[in-house]
Amino acid sequence: MNEDPAILRTEKVGKSFGRFQALAGISCEFHRGRLTAIIGPNGAGKSTYFNLLSGALAPSAGRIWFEGRDITGLAQHRFATLGIAKSFQITSIFPELTVHENVRAVVQAREIRLNFWRSRNAYPQFAASAEALLERVGLSGRAGVIAGRLAHGEQRALEIALALASRPRLLLLDEPTAGMSPEETQAMMTLIAGLVPAHTVILVEHKMKLVMGIAERVLVLHNGEVLAIGTPDDIRANDEVRRVYLGQRAH
Repeated sequence: MNEDPAILRTEKVGKSFGRFQALAGISCEFHRGRLTAIIGPNGAGKSTYFNLLSGALAPSAGRIWFEGRDITGLAQHRFATLGIAKSFQITSIFPELTVHENVRAVVQAREIRLNFWRSRNAYPQFAASAEALLERVGLSGRAGVIAGRLAHGEQRALEIALALASRPRLLLLDEPTAGMSPEETQAMMTLIAGLVPAHTVILVEHKMKLVMGIAERVLVLHNGEVLAIGTPDDIRANDEVRRVYLGQRAH
């Protein structure tokens, strides 16, 4: 039997806050080893849906499945133990530590948690793991720099390294280029694109042109509902997306 290509799926999930319905019946599959972007105008429900996917919120209706397991309503910390990492779950880098010390601390905490009796002789392996992660996010040349002195884009790259230190199979990124310069934005998008197919990536990002350049699938939300799902070319050609999201009239 073939492995299910969907690592994560939602079935008719909804979320209400009092009488306000933020999401209504969202069903979507997120394919393993692919990069999916969630886009939509302000108020479309992107953040609410993202928070359901990460366990920050529990749905009012519907179910969420991860690798075939129903994870609806699980505590957020359980999501992390299952292999789901969220970029801003680790918002606080350790600003007084070096870049390398930041990553090594997370790697070491994970390994010690998994193997309490691990020998001190294994500690050099933690350093090597940290170095490999820094290389992956383009910070190997900044390993000795105090983290609080990094540029904004470099700090976001460090946060991704910290998220990757937990060895997630699914990485959730919420507006990873927010506040970045054009140069930093391009570097971040290149970094994110390089994370697949080793990791499944889902991101919310408002810079649509950049999203269309790296995403394999795009989910468009509008008024708490699915407006369209497809490849970037499908979304570009969709008259409703152009009308609602881009403010263009269909021809």
